[in-house]
Amino acid sequence: MADNYLEKQFDDYVARKARQERERKARLHRYLEQYRKRLKEQQDKAKGED
Repeated sequence: MADNYLEKQFDDYVARKARQERERKARLHRYLEQYRKRLKEQQDKAKGED
């Protein structure tokens, strides 16, 4: 019984870590998309001023 408990605890830990990693990557992806959008807008604005 103890083995099953420890296995379940470890499986839950691994699942939590995987979910956190997916969320971290999603946040990074959203941040990079926003940054690219702002950068493109700044470049377009700079071209328009020339």
